[in-house]
Amino acid sequence: MATHPDDRFGWTRFYMEFADKLLAHRENREPLVEAVRGACANSGIDYLNNDQYEDRTTGPYQDICPFSAMASFNFAFPRIQYDLRDATAQELGRVVGVAEPAPSRFQGIPTINWEHSPLFGFSRSRSRDSIDALWQVFEDAIRLSDSDGERARRSFVDSYNRAIRAGWQDRRELRVWNLTLGLSWARPWAYPSIYRVDARELINDLGIARNLDRPLSGSEYLELVKELKEHFHECPLGIQSFPELSAEVYRRQLYRRPPLHSDPDDTDPTQPAPEPSEAEEYSVEDIVSDGCFVEQQKLEMILHRLSVKKNLILQGPPGTGKTWLAKKLAFALIGRRDESRVRRFQFHPNMSYEDFIRGYRPDGEGRLTLIDGPFLKMVNDAGSDPDNSYVMVIEEINRGNPAQIFGEMLTLLEADKRGPDEALALSYSQPGDEPVHVPPNVYVIGTMNLADRSIAMVDFALRRRFVFMDLEPVFDERWRRWVHENFGLGMVFLRDIGRGMAALNERISDDRSLGPQFRIGHSVVIPTPGTLTRNQGEWFKEVVETEIGPLLDEYWFDDVNAANNAKSQLLSELDL
Repeated sequence: MATHPDDRFGWTRFYMEFADKLLAHRENREPLVEAVRGACANSGIDYLNNDQYEDRTTGPYQDICPFSAMASFNFAFPRIQYDLRDATAQELGRVVGVAEPAPSRFQGIPTINWEHSPLFGFSRSRSRDSIDALWQVFEDAIRLSDSDGERARRSFVDSYNRAIRAGWQDRRELRVWNLTLGLSWARPWAYPSIYRVDARELINDLGIARNLDRPLSGSEYLELVKELKEHFHECPLGIQSFPELSAEVYRRQLYRRPPLHSDPDDTDPTQPAPEPSEAEEYSVEDIVSDGCFVEQQKLEMILHRLSVKKNLILQGPPGTGKTWLAKKLAFALIGRRDESRVRRFQFHPNMSYEDFIRGYRPDGEGRLTLIDGPFLKMVNDAGSDPDNSYVMVIEEINRGNPAQIFGEMLTLLEADKRGPDEALALSYSQPGDEPVHVPPNVYVIGTMNLADRSIAMVDFALRRRFVFMDLEPVFDERWRRWVHENFGLGMVFLRDIGRGMAALNERISDDRSLGPQFRIGHSVVIPTPGTLTRNQGEWFKEVVETEIGPLLDEYWFDDVNAANNAKSQLLSELDL
């Protein structure tokens, strides 16, 4: 097994030994699948549990390829810390018999997006030999790195191309870039990962003129490997190996460094790295600390379901924080407070396909021009930036007609139709336009107010494509403590408000003309900055008179006494 003296990349010893030991499991893969699933579960990762069978039911995967096994401790989840990756790698290393300890730090090791793994399709749709083809290219890659003979080279090229062909027949097609990532795990010194856009940009920045926007064949990939190795001798960044190349890609992800130029007078490669991106990291823990009263475990679950299903609707009574939580979940999915990758849009009854997807619009000179709408723009942005997630937040998604607004995009929203083989022509197309598909790094979060009498429920076509999360009014200890600590309201005072709001919501729920969906949420009685200019009692009276009261008047528009009695009882809880 080839090694390298550079101790900065000691992790490569574990990865290469792990790859060697995996080969012994090629003919007996069921125990390996169980070991990988169990090790991930111990780290809080739900992996290899969402296969789709021929009868359209779902369940655990029964087979695995070596690249997907190594992916289990190389996910790019922001919330997975080094100690969890270490634990997963250590446990699997023990299972397959690796003597080398797992790395304790993972900087510079190429990672894969969770939604791109496993590297093969669902049982109901994958080609018969796709997993075996991946095992073969894995074995041939190791043999080629150790021998570098012409026969080994031909075997690698053949198995590489066969794996790509088999993968493209799957419903979840094998991306060529994913395969190069797996090869770089198996033999980090022999094969570069070009999975990340940053890696492909860096290769071009180094002066290697290759079109890396299209898939490479096996021979083309080996030619790139050879050219990179030859280029290392004169690399302006001092990169001398593929692990160093990966480390530079990792550094570029952390720092916003402008690309290198061919003219050495235009840039100084030795200049200090710029300051980190201003977009701070964001996680589920941050959602809770920002004032979400949903349990963290439930937030983790719904975020995971969003990452799998791609589409989520938050539904609940008014004032339960649906719009607020939608944006926070978008940040947590992305891993950062990055406004540039979160787009917000609101549906209304007059919204059309032409407004949201694409349509003809006046150009100011008396002509009609075909204009892309906000969703298609985001699809195009995400397609050119596959390593980052993009989220469309649609407020009041059921206020418009989603089936009409999305058009053919409603079909393409499905998680298992997110590849180019599922692409469809748009309703408005021009000669030469390619069919469009929604890339897997596009996510949709909608909000739905069930208490609005003016809108209908969503149809089953939309409901089947989304997961749903119900938000409830919360007036418990979590709510009291957060409001007390952030706005200084007394705990006894907040307890009385909570008791009164709970009683009011029970009355609303029991009313046959209303129901639970008309309850009033907690955000109505959370102060906003600048509203506590008077004492807390006066503040609450104003909230009742200007916000809660008018809502009750609308609820009981045919029974004025019922609305007035409800307001009076709410204020009486505080003896004001």
